[in-house]
Amino acid sequence: MHIPEMMLQGAICPTTAAVATIGLAGTAYAAYKTKIKPAASYFAGVTALIFAAQMANFPIQLGTSGHLLGATLAVALLGSAFGVFAMSLVIIAQCLMFADGGISVLGANLLNMALLASLPAVLVRECFASVSFQKTAYFAAAFASVIIAAAACAVELAIVGLAPLQSVLAAMLSVHALIGLAEAGLTVALLVVLAQTIARVAPHRTWMVPLGFAAVIALVISPFAATTPDGLEWVAGAFGCTCAHGACVAHMSASTLVGTLGCTCAHGACVMHPALAGALGCTCAHGACVVHMSAPLVGFIGMAILFAVAYGTGRVFALTRR
Repeated sequence: MHIPEMMLQGAICPTTAAVATIGLAGTAYAAYKTKIKPAASYFAGVTALIFAAQMANFPIQLGTSGHLLGATLAVALLGSAFGVFAMSLVIIAQCLMFADGGISVLGANLLNMALLASLPAVLVRECFASVSFQKTAYFAAAFASVIIAAAACAVELAIVGLAPLQSVLAAMLSVHALIGLAEAGLTVALLVVLAQTIARVAPHRTWMVPLGFAAVIALVISPFAATTPDGLEWVAGAFGCTCAHGACVAHMSASTLVGTLGCTCAHGACVMHPALAGALGCTCAHGACVVHMSAPLVGFIGMAILFAVAYGTGRVFALTRR
């Protein structure tokens, strides 16, 4: 559900950026005030797991695909503030390292997928943490997280004039309802499996469990990920926009887009900024990106970088005292 570059333009971009900045500042303050903080290594492991899980798109009907959003999973494993922070790091890393969601729309993606999508899980975490139907509550929260993020995206698309709100909202919710059901099932399944696995390892090694799952997803499962358009790309195409992994073309020729971005990739290939593309073994020329390194390996390297960044962030919070 990452909004690609150029899909949102005008005042909506700085507005969502400002709201997201305020929300993340409040999240940082809440994390600072939290009495019981997750270990930095565990925080990094869960963050890497969310990042890897978003690499594995699964097919749904109508020739579309979806992937785990992960907001509910992050909050359930890390707590409210640190769960939102983990989601934010994932979205920022995807934007800066892989151009998955443009820089100009980073605020909107953070608002939709990190802040708003986490609200149902935060409610469950704070109000139903000790009740017997917690797993059922997280199932409902995971489904609601996708619906809320999709609805927020629909409102933003309507504001910039892609289509009337009732039309784009109906389209977004129809396709993301199925993704939400998959999100709910995967979230509960991962919570159960992770809990059972963590119970078998020493407390100081719990971080290895989510990190191990992340490595398996990145290297073993992601090569089999669905390549059909995701829910947002499908909706955008239905309303006249063409999205190609990081950029949205609306009433704009391919040559204009290439000149604007400097380097883009069509037909399912990744979009990267030229400097980063070269660092990761990609060569960009004439609007095409030639990848000399397998996508799973590139994803694994990105996951490792994010793990290091998240570990450093976790250490900063771990050193703070209320």
